[in-house]
Amino acid sequence: MTILSFFSRASRSFNGYPACSKLLVLCTLSSGGLVAYSESQTDVSNTSVEINAKDCKKRRVVVLGTGWAGISFLKDVDVSAYDVQVISPRNYFAFTPLLPSVTCGTVEARSIVEPVRNIIKKRNGEIKFFEAECIKIDAANKKILCRSTFDNNLVGNEEFSLEYDYLVIAVGAQVNTFNTPGVVENCHFLKEVEDAQKIRRSVIDCFEKAVLPGLSEEEQRINLHFVIVGGGPTGVEFAAELHDYVQEDLVNLYPTVKDLVKITVIQSGDHILNMFDERISSFAEQKFSRDGIEVQTGCRVISVSDKEITMKLKSKEEICSIPHGLVVWSTGVETRPVVKDFMGQIGQGSRRVLATDEWLRVKGCADVYALGDCATINQRKVMEDIAAIFKAADKDNSGALTVKEFQDVVDDILERYPQVEHYLKSKHLSDVTDLLKDPEGNARDEVDIGGFKLALSHVDSQMKNLPATAQVAAQQGAYLSKCFNHRQQCEDNPEGPRRFKGSGRHQFHPFRYKHLGQFAPLGGEQTAAELPGDWVSIGHSTQWLWYSVYASKQVSWRTRVLVVSDWTRRFIFGRDSSRI
Repeated sequence: MTILSFFSRASRSFNGYPACSKLLVLCTLSSGGLVAYSESQTDVSNTSVEINAKDCKKRRVVVLGTGWAGISFLKDVDVSAYDVQVISPRNYFAFTPLLPSVTCGTVEARSIVEPVRNIIKKRNGEIKFFEAECIKIDAANKKILCRSTFDNNLVGNEEFSLEYDYLVIAVGAQVNTFNTPGVVENCHFLKEVEDAQKIRRSVIDCFEKAVLPGLSEEEQRINLHFVIVGGGPTGVEFAAELHDYVQEDLVNLYPTVKDLVKITVIQSGDHILNMFDERISSFAEQKFSRDGIEVQTGCRVISVSDKEITMKLKSKEEICSIPHGLVVWSTGVETRPVVKDFMGQIGQGSRRVLATDEWLRVKGCADVYALGDCATINQRKVMEDIAAIFKAADKDNSGALTVKEFQDVVDDILERYPQVEHYLKSKHLSDVTDLLKDPEGNARDEVDIGGFKLALSHVDSQMKNLPATAQVAAQQGAYLSKCFNHRQQCEDNPEGPRRFKGSGRHQFHPFRYKHLGQFAPLGGEQTAAELPGDWVSIGHSTQWLWYSVYASKQVSWRTRVLVVSDWTRRFIFGRDSSRI
């Protein structure tokens, strides 16, 4: 059998194969450390909606976006119960955590994207997809206005509208420039696949320009000065990828300028990776120092021109400028214009991010949901409902709450207000009833309303917004699809916590984010990771864990095979420096 016929047969075998269950275990031993990772995913065919679609017209669900949140929702929602339609200006899903790898050719762009139509084809073709951009949400009339994104002169209308019964907004966010002059015109971003491809071409341009005859050494140094603004995970990973690309591949191709390359990371805070554990942040800074990557902390960029970047040193209140060959801007995200306009319609115009409740429902707008980077959950405070909680728990209306009465509502409190559990962990309290103890730590038989308020007065200090990560978006999409699938069932038998203000129970359990850990590749086949249970793992073994997790998380077997083959190709042949 020839190699070509083998891969042809393998392609037919994998095509449309349902990833019903996956189990991936990696055990690596490095410096006495053992790391294991496992994942299991249930088959979406087990989900069901108890609604007879034949007896009633399907309600239309319009999904905006094909990112992590949108695709996660589409993969699990029961299409036999809803008329699902998808709007997105991109007809593919991109595995965004690997974008830094695309910038240097470690992974090819097409290896991390999966066509949307391939994904919805697995749902028996009952999902309709339209490649267009939503430019207006008409909340009053439950309608959206869309515009096609094709540049050629094809016939037909460019704009069209769609009505919806339910709207799922999952459009993500755009790069936040903080209105810094010159950023849009002179910086590269790293948010989309096209951004990574553009950076890859520009890096090669810098080297090719530097080796042209007639340039002085100073001009060569400027062309080969790569500046990354932002010391978060994306900026740090790109700096590490670029360093590996230069040291492992480009120095051999451009030996005359190998000593003139410089990489600088500019961070406004005191440390890079400040959202990670302090040990990881410290290790990253030390490794970058050893690798020759300059890290400038406490610097705020105030303008960027085509030749230099101007910044203010916070410690000295001085303004300085440095020349550059290429600048990558990676400083966070902000709300897209279509979402900002929608926020103005529903009374959220003064907010920076679209607000939802704990069930991902947009506040101030019925039947509209928002997931992922475009929204934030506005968690209700315990102190806003403290009187209602006390009244619900005080069954005998005695004006005092016993420990037994408090225990009867504890489960509902913990589910409705997750900050209570976070507070208990931060104070190392083993049981929620420990909150009712007196200031000296002695147990009390009962407390009045004043003592109850005092016991829970500091709980809301543990409220935190969820990070804008792929992990959060994917979990939100899976959660919302489950709510849609059980909507009819939960209308008759609510499954959520008790309504402390009002009667009955909430229809669904509120969304709870489960942190599964996060990675920070640092180059040189070393990665740092925060794992569940407050574990920190750093080194070569964690790099292999990173390979395993990212391979298993691919959306299809096709992309999984392509990504692994790209990694293998890089180990054997190095990265491709062609400018195409």
